[in-house]
Amino acid sequence: MNGDEQLLRGRVYGRDHDDPDPGPQPGRTYAELVGGPLDGLLLDIHGWMPEEVDEGVALTTELGRWPGGRALYDPRPGGQRAEGPGVACRFYYTGDTP
Repeated sequence: MNGDEQLLRGRVYGRDHDDPDPGPQPGRTYAELVGGPLDGLLLDIHGWMPEEVDEGVALTTELGRWPGGRALYDPRPGGQRAEGPGVACRFYYTGDTP
């Protein structure tokens, strides 16, 4: 694991790397991002409806194929989801878009 990967692992997407507490917060629900430029980050999905989770996400990043573009992450069909706070599911990298 290189330095950039270590910086990202366990951090919540959208929080600054120099945030004094960039990790998950108690009582919140997260999806773990797997693969691609945001591998290891957590995405706060607290309060999302199941159909919103099923749609996946396009997340802005400077680390993808197109800096300032979006990395696409989707749940796997039939993927498991946990109830309640913590890491509830995983979103897998499916590509980049400008």
